[in-house]
Amino acid sequence: MTRQLLIIVAALATLGAACEPRPAADEKNAGGLDAVFEKEPLIVVSDDGKRHNFDVYIAADYQQQRRGLMFVRKLPETKGMLFVYENTGVRSMWMKNTYIPLDMIFARADGSVSSVIHDTVPQTLESQFSTEPVKFVLELNAGTARRLRIGRHSRLIRATSGSE
Repeated sequence: MTRQLLIIVAALATLGAACEPRPAADEKNAGGLDAVFEKEPLIVVSDDGKRHNFDVYIAADYQQQRRGLMFVRKLPETKGMLFVYENTGVRSMWMKNTYIPLDMIFARADGSVSSVIHDTVPQTLESQFSTEPVKFVLELNAGTARRLRIGRHSRLIRATSGSE
């Protein structure tokens, strides 16, 4: 009887461990954006001509773009993420596993803003699309684009590009 009880307890422990919810593989790195992404300064010249400085994480390859800001629970006001694509194209973004609302700023290859989507809803699978082919997507905290007047007459200037 003791041996049977030991087997039952071991089986239940194994079953309990197997049924325990586990975080998604990427979730363990939620706070570690610095370990996954390079950062660079970015200037946004808003519709009213004012310059706003951001320190953005660069999502330049497929794995980085796939990860994006997933699992991030707080983004400092002057931080963001810049998705940099090799070629221009119509871009779609979603908010799967993204816990904070964002503004999405779509920009052409020359840095001029094509369109802005304000206040995206966290954790939705609804795709948000650019209105035309773009090379960059800048994600900032929701409300930032309106507050700073970032719109269709704005421009992104990457410090590494050396051009305006």
